[in-house]
Amino acid sequence: MATVSENDLLTQLRWRYATKEFDPSATIPADTWDTIEQSLVLTPSSFGLQPWKFLVLTNPGKKSELLEHSWNQRQVVDCSHFVVIAAPTKVGDQEIQSWIDCIATTRNVSPESLAGYQQIMEGFLGNLDDAARLAWAHRQIYIALGQLMTTAALLGVDACPMEGFAPPEYDRLLQLSERNLTASVACALGYRSSDDKYASVPKARFERQAVIEHLP
Repeated sequence: MATVSENDLLTQLRWRYATKEFDPSATIPADTWDTIEQSLVLTPSSFGLQPWKFLVLTNPGKKSELLEHSWNQRQVVDCSHFVVIAAPTKVGDQEIQSWIDCIATTRNVSPESLAGYQQIMEGFLGNLDDAARLAWAHRQIYIALGQLMTTAALLGVDACPMEGFAPPEYDRLLQLSERNLTASVACALGYRSSDDKYASVPKARFERQAVIEHLP
């Protein structure tokens, strides 16, 4: 059963854009941000393994440290909340076991009853080297980025996804390497400035027929 009307959904998706200028005085309310974080927790992932860490920055000083390593894009410092999504550089049996234990606790079943599922995950990751596992994690993170941006749009929060930064510098400043993490993508969130000319620019997209094909 639909809980959001088709019209409302499309209206908000047409409303959103990659915000170029944020209003630095506008802060996302705590309850709204809590909802956004809960939506991140609910993001789907391959096997449910959730190979990511969401790092939320609101401290002006810390955001300023990242600015020069972000192509000096002002969204980093002017937004209300800056989210860096980091990928684990190591995903293996320990992470799988933690997930199995989580499922068992949540569903009140024994870990042993999930042995078949555990073997499938171990077999999948076991066939990948470290580089391939990291590439897999990066792809999963883009599912989370999509969920983050859609949730924000539905809540009337502006967002700007960002790949334009130096991951090694982010890793250093956020001390990610010692936690076996590496910065994958970032997203600035807040409220658009009235001076952002791109807010009123018509959204350009290819026609539906050019990107969607119905196969017989």
